[in-house]
Amino acid sequence: MLTFLLWCILFVFCWPRAILALIAYPFVWLLLIPFRILGIAVHGVLEIIYLAITLPFRLLPAPFRI
Repeated sequence: MLTFLLWCILFVFCWPRAILALIAYPFVWLLLIPFRILGIAVHGVLEIIYLAITLPFRLLPAPFRI
């Protein structure tokens, strides 16, 4: 919603740039897809490393368990 309002303000003040932004937005989104996939992959690898490091501590019995 905020993006739309910013675009409307840009359209009022400088309509050629607003139209250019409207046309360029899908292409920028397509260019950023590989970086999103890379971010998801890096997050997954870091999560696996974190779980592998903390697994022994989670397997230890807690002192309050019977």
